[in-house]
Amino acid sequence: MTEQQQNPSHAPSRVSRRYVLGAAGAAGLIAGGAGGAFGAAQLKEEPTALASVGSSSVPFYGNRQGGITTPAQARGHLVAFDLTAGAGRKGAAALLKRWSRAAEEMTAGRVPSGDNQIALDAGPSSLTVTFGFGRSFFAKTALAKQLPDALAPLPDFPSDELVAAHSNGDLWVQIGADDALVAFHALRVIQKEAGDGAARLRWQMNGFNRTPGATAEPRTARNLMGQVDGTDNPKQTDATFNERVFVPSSGSPEWMAGGSYAVVRRIRMLLDAWDDLSLERQEKVIGRRKSDGAPLSAGKGGTETTPVDLDKRDADGLPAIAADAHIRVAKPESNSGAAMLRRTFSYHDGFRDDGAPDAGLLFVAWQADPLKGFVPVQRKLDGGDGLSRFLRHESSGLFAVPGGAGKGEYVGQRLLES
Repeated sequence: MTEQQQNPSHAPSRVSRRYVLGAAGAAGLIAGGAGGAFGAAQLKEEPTALASVGSSSVPFYGNRQGGITTPAQARGHLVAFDLTAGAGRKGAAALLKRWSRAAEEMTAGRVPSGDNQIALDAGPSSLTVTFGFGRSFFAKTALAKQLPDALAPLPDFPSDELVAAHSNGDLWVQIGADDALVAFHALRVIQKEAGDGAARLRWQMNGFNRTPGATAEPRTARNLMGQVDGTDNPKQTDATFNERVFVPSSGSPEWMAGGSYAVVRRIRMLLDAWDDLSLERQEKVIGRRKSDGAPLSAGKGGTETTPVDLDKRDADGLPAIAADAHIRVAKPESNSGAAMLRRTFSYHDGFRDDGAPDAGLLFVAWQADPLKGFVPVQRKLDGGDGLSRFLRHESSGLFAVPGGAGKGEYVGQRLLES
């Protein structure tokens, strides 16, 4: 904005056509003379980035795939494919080669060959593309002998309302990025690379998280209920983190060494019913203050990281953390130490016929063995968690996610070439 635009009183009182033409001519002389050299110098200077979000990258190659311990990105897509009849192991291997090649290029900020340039102007934006195999994949590729015991079907939970068409799948892909166009671009490339007849789309889900930099300092994310969500996640600094989340190098089968198992659930939140509760009641259901995530056992003090005291009593002699409070039922101490790394996205898919939002959580939980992680915890939550009255589990899947690929390799090579 010019000084005249900021302060109209400085503008000429009468602007004639001659004045305009003269000013334009003078500007042209400047641009063509000394101003031209100045402009050329300016063009050679590197522009100042608005933020560092776009330039952040996560290496594709490595012992483990990205998107597991990577901080949750602002945008996410979860998508499952089924192999087409006749694709077999050869077709699956060719597909994983194409997918891995494209993912390596995009995570480095490069443009894949034949690209439609959706995200041409953006950097990698912390893009990760993570690949996994469903139980049905192994029969279709004649690899039944390589089927992990830990990939056994998840049990039926009494409160589940699962839609079969939106559950399971032969192949699963998790895409995350801090820019919506970068995430969609990766999704489009993955979908197109599968379109040669090797696999067809089974289901797709879109999610989001808080955008990096939206808070003055790093904070635990909030879910669509407004609750701080993820406080009790295992930390990478924990002595038992790797053994809880990743398959050991001596694990079985060998091709899963360094990998992990992902439980994927689409959990709709009954937000209208939740919002009808008073703040006090919401906090009792969770067991934490809504404002800062501090456990109710901390009284008026404490912070989000204050240890939960499940034995604490309030002034009336009642448990400070209710018997059916979510944090009591879900806490590892209440589940023989069972724990998993939750890495979630929120979602909103419009509104239902009754006007309620079709919104909630795309729940992705990582663990070395789902039979020791997700299953026992979900059994307990399903039967005694006060929060379950406000949730509906509508889709489910379990996927074996192998370790990462080295340079010149593709994800799943140890399995498909075994």
